Amino acid sequence: MLELLPVRGIAPMLGLAVALVAGLAIIAAVLVLFSVALIERGQARTLAGLLPPAVAPDTQARVAVVYFSRSGNTALAARYLARRFQAALFPLAVPADTQEHAYPLGMLGLANALRDACRLKKVSASLPENRPTTVDLSAFDTVWLGSPVWLYSPAPPIWHFVELNRFDDQHVVLFNTYNSHIAEESVARLEALVMARGARSFAHRKVLRGRMTRQLSPAHMLEVIEEDWFSTDTDGVTHGAR
Repeated sequence: MLELLPVRGIAPMLGLAVALVAGLAIIAAVLVLFSVALIERGQARTLAGLLPPAVAPDTQARVAVVYFSRSGNTALAARYLARRFQAALFPLAVPADTQEHAYPLGMLGLANALRDACRLKKVSASLPENRPTTVDLSAFDTVWLGSPVWLYSPAPPIWHFVELNRFDDQHVVLFNTYNSHIAEESVARLEALVMARGARSFAHRKVLRGRMTRQLSPAHMLEVIEEDWFSTDTDGVTHGAR
């Protein structure tokens, strides 16, 4: 008959097993972050050469496109919208000198992005400060707000912008590019905030790019945007975005 290990010998073994599992989990998490960061860098290099050039909008432009983008996918969609509508384009950025909240490409920026997205689910006061902080949007009838999706919610910078700006009597369209899923409750929360800031109506447009290793090409993404968002357009501005 096998002799049972004394209790005093089991405890250290269990502790060692727990430590080993925890260590393997940390290594796996670091590898995932490294892989995602590597893919994002590749995307940014590709998109930097493919982004349509910014078009100076007509001085009578009635559409504004405000967006935050990290690896360039949302920026591509935003510039496409600006070209389509001859719209005014307002990119948002988080100051690079704010180390705690900066989102540069690479593992540090990705870790900061995930941390802030997690904080946002608990305390809105944790939002990072954008540049610009406010934009005078009073001249526009329609405002498109663009953002990637982090932890199933629009990224923190777009929340910060909405909290500090007015959308009086404007039609606001949230648009997102994402890899897996966006929670409807997060969209509903942002809609409530936009409406509380004076908007007359709200719509949501999104494009699922696919998992990190099997994403839509930039050209295909723009085709999906045109087909899914504007297939019934008649006025070229707000119809199809409602």
